[in-house]
Amino acid sequence: MADTAAWEPVPRSRTFELVLARIEEQILAGNLRVGDRLPPERELVELLGVSRAAVREALRVLEAQGVLRSRVGTGPSSGSVIAAMPSEGLTQLLRLHMALANFPLSDVVEARATLERSSARLAAERATDEDLAALREPLARMDDATLTLEAFNDHDTRFHVAIAEAGGNRLMADMTIAVRNAVRRTLLTAFHELADWSTVAERLRAEHHALYEAIAAGDADRAGDLVEAHIRGFHQDIVHIAAKAP
Repeated sequence: MADTAAWEPVPRSRTFELVLARIEEQILAGNLRVGDRLPPERELVELLGVSRAAVREALRVLEAQGVLRSRVGTGPSSGSVIAAMPSEGLTQLLRLHMALANFPLSDVVEARATLERSSARLAAERATDEDLAALREPLARMDDATLTLEAFNDHDTRFHVAIAEAGGNRLMADMTIAVRNAVRRTLLTAFHELADWSTVAERLRAEHHALYEAIAAGDADRAGDLVEAHIRGFHQDIVHIAAKAP
């Protein structure tokens, strides 16, 4: 199957968007993969018949989306490299859309509950001893009563991401990272508004440990039920209560 996308000059209207389209064609055709370098700016200008400004604008957009990362230098590893970090681009897009109220928090909670229910079920079916060890590490750290709220939340995020990774679905893991990072500020604001953080932390620890036990036991139904109840209960009982605090 010889499906190769050629680097062809683009029309001059909406130039940077058309440069983006050409780069996307190369990715979809399999000519560019994770770790590959794009041709240098000067070469792209010649290949596509556009200005350097148009090429630079397209590259900036791709970096913001998490598709590219820049490596400084002049050696073979320098330049614009196709990145394997889609969660960064997803995080930025989700965070901005939530700030603009394009994605209400209730929609995010619904999506997260559905996503993580599937992840927990898969983790219960597929988790290896190494995966279970990766789950226990943030659990142990969250058991430290001296943690700051920020540190607790970061370990909480690591625990939920580890569940998604244990399920073996990379897209689910990246989406989990993106959603958690996008709601980080909302969660921390809620934590700081709570009058009795220690009680809430104990509740969260207990729910996390119960979820871990279900995954370790291979009980997919229970793991799915527990993580969904954990997410919905947290947002209903804690975030909403904190939002009403004087």
